[in-house]
Amino acid sequence: MLWITVFSSAGCKADPVSCRLWAQSQLSGLSMTGDFVIGGIFSIHSYMRSEQNSYTRQPPQPQCSGRELRFARAMEFAIHEINNRTDLLPRIKLGYQIRDSCAAVPMSIKAVFQLANGVESVFNDTDSCLKYSAAAVSAVIGESGSTPSIMQVSHYATCACLSDKRQYPAFLRTIPSDHHQAAALARMVKHFGWTWIGAVRSDSDYGNNGMASFLKAAQEEGICVEYSESYYRTQPRSKLERVANVIRRSTARVIVAFLASGDMRFLLEELKRQSPPPLQWIGSETWITDPEFLRFNMCAGAIGFGVPRSVIPGLREFLLDLSPAQALKSPLLTEFWESSFSCSLKGLTGSSEGARECDGSEDIRALQNPYTDTSQLRITNMVYKATYAIAHAIHGVICNDTQCDKSATFTPWQLNTVNFTTKNGFQVTFDASGDPMATYELINWQVKTDGTLDFVTVGHYDSSKPRGQEFSISRVPVSVCSESCPPGTRKAVQKGKPVCCYDCIACAGEISNKTAFSIAGAFVAVSVAAVFYTHRTSPIVRANNSELSFLLLFSLALCFLCSLTFIGRPSEWSCMLRHTAFGITFVLCISCVLGKTIVVLMAFRATLPGSNVMKWFGPPQQRLSVLAFTLIQVLICVFWLTTAPPFPFKNLKHYKERIILECRLGSAIGFWAVLGYIGFLALLCFILAFLARKLPDNFNEAKFITFSMLIFCAVWVTFIPAYVSSPGKFTVAVEIFAILASSFGLIICIFAPKCFIIIFRPEQNNKKHLMDSKTALICLGKHEQSLTVL
Repeated sequence: MLWITVFSSAGCKADPVSCRLWAQSQLSGLSMTGDFVIGGIFSIHSYMRSEQNSYTRQPPQPQCSGRELRFARAMEFAIHEINNRTDLLPRIKLGYQIRDSCAAVPMSIKAVFQLANGVESVFNDTDSCLKYSAAAVSAVIGESGSTPSIMQVSHYATCACLSDKRQYPAFLRTIPSDHHQAAALARMVKHFGWTWIGAVRSDSDYGNNGMASFLKAAQEEGICVEYSESYYRTQPRSKLERVANVIRRSTARVIVAFLASGDMRFLLEELKRQSPPPLQWIGSETWITDPEFLRFNMCAGAIGFGVPRSVIPGLREFLLDLSPAQALKSPLLTEFWESSFSCSLKGLTGSSEGARECDGSEDIRALQNPYTDTSQLRITNMVYKATYAIAHAIHGVICNDTQCDKSATFTPWQLNTVNFTTKNGFQVTFDASGDPMATYELINWQVKTDGTLDFVTVGHYDSSKPRGQEFSISRVPVSVCSESCPPGTRKAVQKGKPVCCYDCIACAGEISNKTAFSIAGAFVAVSVAAVFYTHRTSPIVRANNSELSFLLLFSLALCFLCSLTFIGRPSEWSCMLRHTAFGITFVLCISCVLGKTIVVLMAFRATLPGSNVMKWFGPPQQRLSVLAFTLIQVLICVFWLTTAPPFPFKNLKHYKERIILECRLGSAIGFWAVLGYIGFLALLCFILAFLARKLPDNFNEAKFITFSMLIFCAVWVTFIPAYVSSPGKFTVAVEIFAILASSFGLIICIFAPKCFIIIFRPEQNNKKHLMDSKTALICLGKHEQSLTVL
């Protein structure tokens, strides 16, 4: 480690054996002597104000404002607690030197040098003024920021860069690395389906490294980033205004903010001047649990990861055990007391002029501020754990089973190995990189009944769990560049935009919402059934086997509707349903046509003298034959679904630039068995109808059945080569066309002539007209044999 200390050359010339510091070191802070002293550096104030250095005169001392006092006092509490224990560092007293960094790198470096070199103003050496005194502290807890935290045990520095043991061999931390947080944020964004986001970060080691890790993880998850902006609170205001305007003009409604608290405060104040559209904020751990930001209503609904909340027994009593006399012992505590109660502690140099004197009526327990609020002990617990980690490390180096050696010395990297459990139940251990296991609470800013915001834990993240099981989260809003395309359309990437931005254009049929033909066909079947039912007592309906006619119309309606199962995104259920529904409904339909054809043939045999063949083809036998033919197809489908059912599949081979969503058959044998059985019944029906086409009849139904079966067979014979050769999305179109064409062929050829006579030629719908046909006479009447053959 290279230490750089600036001395006054005039001091060396005046006294060759001594060097004097140019300025007195600042002792502002909290301190206590001990056998081993632990340093602490905290951002007790949030930022500093200083003049530009001219290098011609001594620079002024930085001035601070803001507060982070509770962390420092938590370190005090832990050290007092350790000193009262007999099992940890027995008969050893720990001391502390706590400094304020003002959340500024120059102040942090100055505080580190003071803690390492001591605070003496004169350095004596007979040879040179370039040496420094022995280190004043054994270890340092802090700083809150990542950049100045090298060579420390940090409670709040999360930069993944600090995990590099080659550069920072003595660095440890009790808060998880941003490597884990960045990956967790990316997985959370992916989990909620947010594919179009904005990003803003602190222009520091913390923000730049954290955002770089997040953007890499986001790219792997398929997340698009509209913009990535950086800002640091000491940069010109014009930079802050530019970042705010980028956020206001963006189309992304989700914004990931990897910002330190100070930078986030400046950004929100600037956005508050001209509020942007509602945003879904995703925060890093530095600000997502900071109560100060709850006053910004524009952050309602914000979500992000925070370290787990905890309870530290005894801490609240320690914080509240503060009297004016104790406050006077430290400038930091004096400032806290005076600013909290708007009064001046008597006798303090530099007290606010014009302020009333504190009279002793001030009650610290009545205060409501970050110092007294112990409901969100998150980072405070990290300080508590860091203090105990140092104590356990020192104990492991200087203590044996019986005693501890106060005079022992050690190097910083000797303090790397610890494994213990704190009094409040937290396991503390470090991996090879000096990092703890990453566990987070998912924090959501929710609106309470009184309109104010509050932190609510809505989930958890644990990096030790298997991938995909890290989260336990509730649902929150959606942010995408383009909304999901509706059925019947597909994505077309917008020129010059990321892949998450697209237009929705009509697709060629692989996913469609066009149902006009299917619904129309089903409506025609229902309409014909209504006409037949209305004229069910008329001769033409009774003569054409009304029971099978109604069953045939029902099956045709199902055939039209089964084409709807081919519409939409394929799923496991739709893939299985579309083929089985098609196979069963068409067999039911062909079975009815086959039954009508057999009845026509057998009716003429019944006209022969002494023939009683029709008793074997009455209504019970017709129903049984339809049931038997259909049951065979059901068994084939059951066997298909239980062995190798159809399943959804993403076809990536046919088109390199597109993904075709389709249903794989599973078992090709099952598919062709279903189709082959339909073809067998259709061919049998066609042959029988063809044989009966010339039977004498004024209304020979066999002719119409022959035409319908001819169309049916022609459609399905041409379907086979078309289906096999159709690429990707056209396969579904071919199937739907075959279903609709064959269904319309059946309903038009078989029922259109009958409906024409019933509606437009009612004079032909009488018994006399049908008497010229012996077949009609046989079929006419109840149970198709109630009339006498003339």
